[in-house]
Amino acid sequence: MSKIAVVEGDRNILTSVSMTLEAEGFDVQTYNDGQAALDAFNKQMPDMAVLDIKMPRMDGMDLLQRLRQKSAMPVIFLTSKEDEIDEVLGLRMGADDYVKKPFSQRLLVERIRALLRRQDALDGIEIAETEETKIMVRGELSMDPLRHAVSWRGNDVSLTVTEFLLLQALAQRPGFVKSRDQLMDVAYDEQVYVDDRTIDSHIKRLRKKMRTADSDFAAIETLYGIGYRYNEE
Repeated sequence: MSKIAVVEGDRNILTSVSMTLEAEGFDVQTYNDGQAALDAFNKQMPDMAVLDIKMPRMDGMDLLQRLRQKSAMPVIFLTSKEDEIDEVLGLRMGADDYVKKPFSQRLLVERIRALLRRQDALDGIEIAETEETKIMVRGELSMDPLRHAVSWRGNDVSLTVTEFLLLQALAQRPGFVKSRDQLMDVAYDEQVYVDDRTIDSHIKRLRKKMRTADSDFAAIETLYGIGYRYNEE
């Protein structure tokens, strides 16, 4: 049973996340501030940590910096800020990913499982291949769910979990159209309300990240008023 530490300044979020993770079979440790978490980690490290950025006594950035001095365990940031500066800084400091509030509990669980599988692979633990973990190749696109790795035309591309899930959903069935509602079901659960134009924003950022020096990323086609589809080259 994997031990997950949830360090969150908002007690309501702390409770809801811990209940969800416990229901998924994880051993969950909860902390309301960074200093309390650090004191506990100095005695015993969890297998993974989910950190809020803004917290009393010690914020998530300071906690991550101290953790990286002694541990490479997977870390996900929870952030409510619109500005991406803190997210980029967190990734540069060694966070594995970030999830923006409000977020889908299902999405967070899936990302946690993906990072734990990746860590197991790095530790040399053999993992059975399933439809969820095997590498998918579509033309010049390669997606490795186990390592949350994507390459396009030989170039590695860093995607957020939402971007990864959207691209994966489209690439699984090249040539087939998926509506915005279908793509929202992939990225969000029913408890999170988002405007359907949010998907457009995700696709726009996804295309931008997938561009190469010599060409744009045109594999995802927009069908105005209908949705999107992936065209295998």
